[in-house]
Amino acid sequence: MQLQYRIYDPTGNITALVENEVEVEARPEVAARVMALHPEVEQVGFVRPGELAMAGGEFCGNASMCAAVWTAEQRGLELPVTFFLSVSGTAVPVEVLVEREGDVYATSIAMPACVGIEDVELAYGGMCGVVPVVRMEGISHVIVDKSSPLFALLRDATAAEEAVRTWCAKLGADGLGLMFVEGTGARRILTPLVYVPGGDTVFWEHSCASGSSAVGMYVRGDVELCQPGGVLRVEYDGAAGGVRLHGHVRPCQ
Repeated sequence: MQLQYRIYDPTGNITALVENEVEVEARPEVAARVMALHPEVEQVGFVRPGELAMAGGEFCGNASMCAAVWTAEQRGLELPVTFFLSVSGTAVPVEVLVEREGDVYATSIAMPACVGIEDVELAYGGMCGVVPVVRMEGISHVIVDKSSPLFALLRDATAAEEAVRTWCAKLGADGLGLMFVEGTGARRILTPLVYVPGGDTVFWEHSCASGSSAVGMYVRGDVELCQPGGVLRVEYDGAAGGVRLHGHVRPCQ
């Protein structure tokens, strides 16, 4: 198969979108091929206009914003435009906004509401802590702030990667992120680690949209999260308990 795909940069979380029709069971292998050709790619999705399916079947906010841009390009839509996008990992289509800002796209997405937030005791390598787990459709996130004993995992990448795999199975999650958060208030530092068992991938991502949203849901407020790839802004809806995520997408190829 001659693969047709586009590569986008959503706040450093480099995403490839495959345009070919690919059977679900073959998607992880195709994703691995794309990532082998482009080591900078952190995740792969499969698109049709108005639809996105991730290689591991998870939900991904950054890839959703990329798919929204791709859909707007394919349909020749006049910007700014708002429409609904069907995404793997969530039963209800999500609302996306795409507009142009110079050579990049400004995008936002109404993120799926969390299923619930619970405090869970997690342990690894002699470390133990009670941490909040934000459960979302298609993925869950563990919020690890600097006061937690588990924050020490940020200094040991190998241990953190082993821990996220172990905890994903323990929590029965479709995918699991460890969101290492520093600071308080409306602007914080976020270092995201994400494991997706469906594609057997684990990445220290340059930015994580669903993880950023999980932080906003947990703190119940607007917050800007400074990540290795840039800043994602979370706008909290106090009435509904959901969030709108704001970011930028730059076409690469």
